[in-house]
Parts: sequence; C-alpha cells; structure tokens
Amino acid sequence: MSDAFHTRTIDIATGSAETVHDLTGACVEFLRTSASGRDGLLNIFVPHATAGIAILETGAGSDDDLLATLHDLLPADDRWRHRHGSPGHGRDHVLPALVPPHATLPVVGGRLELGTWQSVCLVDTNRDNPERQVRLSFLG
Repeated sequence: MSDAFHTRTIDIATGSAETVHDLTGACVEFLRTSASGRDGLLNIFVPHATAGIAILETGAGSDDDLLATLHDLLPADDRWRHRHGSPGHGRDHVLPALVPPHATLPVVGGRLELGTWQSVCLVDTNRDNPERQVRLSFLG
C-alpha cells in the first residue's frame, strides 16, 4: 500500500430495524490516521446488495424522513418479484438504485469537507441482515 492510498473496513451493527446509521465519526477517525494533513478523496462503499450511503442532516428528523420516504417509494409488501427473506424484502434490493452504495467526498488538509449540517450515513432497510461492513478508502 502506498502513502497515497489507505483503506479499512469497519463493521456496523444495524440491528433488526430499518436504520440510518451516522458514519461521520468513523470517517473522521479514519482520516486522522490515513490522510495525515493531505488533500484527496474519501470513498465510502458498502459491499451489500441491500444498503446504501447517503449524505444528509441527522438528528433533526431528516433521517426519519428519509426512511419514511423510502417506505412510501418502496413499500414492504408482496409486490416484489424478489421474494426470499422477510415480507417485502425485494424492495431492499431496489434501494441501492435510489441510495447508491457509495459516496466520494473531498478531503482538504486531512479534514473531511462536509457542509455545516451534512453527515455521512449508512442507510439499511434490510431487517434480515443485522451486520454490515463499510469500506473507507482515502486516495491522496
């Protein structure tokens, strides 16, 4: 691994409920040891067919609004052709088309360049998979 590229996989317990899990602190900590004051890009990737990465405000209701919107757009009912798992699980496989499984963000001077109210979040509507992995990669 060169000094210009660092990567780490972190484990996230999402439990058995739909969730928006804030990854911002984990991203900041990863950059503290990987970016060393340099400019570059942070890529966040979730290697799962039923989860995504979103940049949004958390703690003021936006995370709950996102889950409610996804429930409206992708109801957990029997309309889905993909039918294994919990009822409506097929919608979880459509989620990454709306909430992509990755995000790439600027890093300036070793610091993640997010807007004032922005957070990096794992979005997981799959109640059947309570453990997720997220790969953080810094390219300087």
